[in-house]
Amino acid sequence: MPSTRPTESRKTRRENKADALIISVCGLAGSGKSTVARKLAKKYHLKHFSGGDALKALALKESFKPTRADYGWWESKEGLRFLKTRGLNHRYDKRVDQELLEIAERGDVVLDSWTMPWLLKKGFKIWLEASVEKRAERIAQRDKIPLPAALQAVKEKESQTKTIYKRLYGFRLGEDFAPFHFILDTNNLNAIEVFQVLCEVIDKTVIAHATSGNGRIIE
Repeated sequence: MPSTRPTESRKTRRENKADALIISVCGLAGSGKSTVARKLAKKYHLKHFSGGDALKALALKESFKPTRADYGWWESKEGLRFLKTRGLNHRYDKRVDQELLEIAERGDVVLDSWTMPWLLKKGFKIWLEASVEKRAERIAQRDKIPLPAALQAVKEKESQTKTIYKRLYGFRLGEDFAPFHFILDTNNLNAIEVFQVLCEVIDKTVIAHATSGNGRIIE
């Protein structure tokens, strides 16, 4: 269970810039990173920024069509079409990543991003692990689509995304775990349980400044 100790306010932390919190949450589609990133930001009184949301906003400004629901856009035909465009032109990713780096410099933020754990040299970095089958199952339930369709979309999306970041920055998304301080297997955990585990870890390491060595913990 997460600690019930009162969390430090953002205003208090701003008085000491060195203590400003920066948390990066990463994981492949369906791992639960976006959900838990928003919840962590709310609990610890931090700002929240999503690299995926920022990229989607750029896409919608450039004639790509939205979906009826707020979720599932990246697995839609338009989302996958934009992914192909990003593979041919890296300006979208470079623009969003530069923005996230500037936001991180101001501190007191939770970043939901596939690139910040590698590009950002500070902060507490979390990876949420789950099998492709489990992630596709979650997406199928969320988007109310057949499991085979979800699995196909996830695999296509991840193949292209990994290629983009390998070419652009040189890291292997989902294979290179060197930047991460905490790796959590979410295959058998629901969203509430993932949030509880992360709160306990953050309270005991980041908030309490108790991380030692390289600070890596694997659950």
